[in-house]
Amino acid sequence: MATRSIWKGPFINYNFFDEIRSSSKNMIRTTSRNTVILPFLIGKPILVHNGKIFIPVYITEEMVGHKLGEFVATRLRHIYKEKKKKK
Repeated sequence: MATRSIWKGPFINYNFFDEIRSSSKNMIRTTSRNTVILPFLIGKPILVHNGKIFIPVYITEEMVGHKLGEFVATRLRHIYKEKKKKK
């Protein structure tokens, strides 16, 4: 996987950044799955959109450097139904 150039720095959606700075709410909703998690986000709960609903994600120290979308699954797991047994 190609990485972003070092001189460009990590990607942060400016709308998401402004919402974090001005928000007094404890849960921040975002659809920006490609935003890189930075150290100032540690300890903040964020609702990340998976394409259908918003999934809560609590940012920890190990998540720094990864993208928000990595921690929210976009596809449901398929579960096979069990067949009825004949008597």
